[in-house]
Amino acid sequence: MIRPITVGLDGSPESLAAADWAAREAQRRDLPLHLVHAWIWQPHDVPVAQDLDTQKHWALRILREAEEELRGRHPELKVSTEQLSDTAAEVLLGQAEKAELLVLGSSGHGAVAGFLLGSVGQHVLARANSPVVTVRANARSAAKHDGGEVVVGLQDLGDPAGPLLEFAFDAAAARRTALRAVHAPNLPPLYGYGPAVGQQAGREGGITGQAEKALSDVLKPWRDKYPQVPVAHTVDLARPSTVVLQAAAQAGLVVVGRRAHRPALGMRIGSVAHAVLHHAAAPVAVVPHD
Repeated sequence: MIRPITVGLDGSPESLAAADWAAREAQRRDLPLHLVHAWIWQPHDVPVAQDLDTQKHWALRILREAEEELRGRHPELKVSTEQLSDTAAEVLLGQAEKAELLVLGSSGHGAVAGFLLGSVGQHVLARANSPVVTVRANARSAAKHDGGEVVVGLQDLGDPAGPLLEFAFDAAAARRTALRAVHAPNLPPLYGYGPAVGQQAGREGGITGQAEKALSDVLKPWRDKYPQVPVAHTVDLARPSTVVLQAAAQAGLVVVGRRAHRPALGMRIGSVAHAVLHHAAAPVAVVPHD
């Protein structure tokens, strides 16, 4: 069964930008596009029948207008729509289970913008079992990020790197663009810097050299699998979120990870993903991993 690229629509400029990006992505990957709107009738201080009809008409209009616009731009793209009666978060999580990836509009840019996407987006990003891509409204008009390289941030080079690299290499191959893997190795805690870092730095290549070799080893099977994708890598001892954001400045897509099973305490999507979602201008894909 072919899994679609699914977009959550609510009529906002951010969600329309997400639909526009998703249509181009679906065309690149030769996948269908599915537009979804969550709608629950909310009574107000007007006659029930009139209010119900008004809300239903508004909800259907969002889907219809988006579908017509995207069909006009991409006549060969298979587009379907669906209106579901449930909370937005539950609808999106349910759709993520059936989708190749879920695409959402993203608002909030910079340190003072608050939590991006609001509570619904945070909830979906923290719980979705498939990759979730967030797209900013200002990326819509010129599709300016489509031509940039795919940047993937890797903090753990063990098993968690696999799902991120698979997604990133697939995306780069679909775009016919380069991939840059960015790694900020974990250093010992501050109290242990003296002897611990001294021993590690004294080994052949030093800390950076060892990390570069480890990253090259992790990338090798993916280079072999995707020989058409040019690959570069960056290793930096700075804060991981800073390293990824620096590489993301000219990126077409940024890929970061999220632990699928994270303790109740602490940030549910991780500090690196949180920072990149808030500050990167390019679309950001959050890929769950064990």
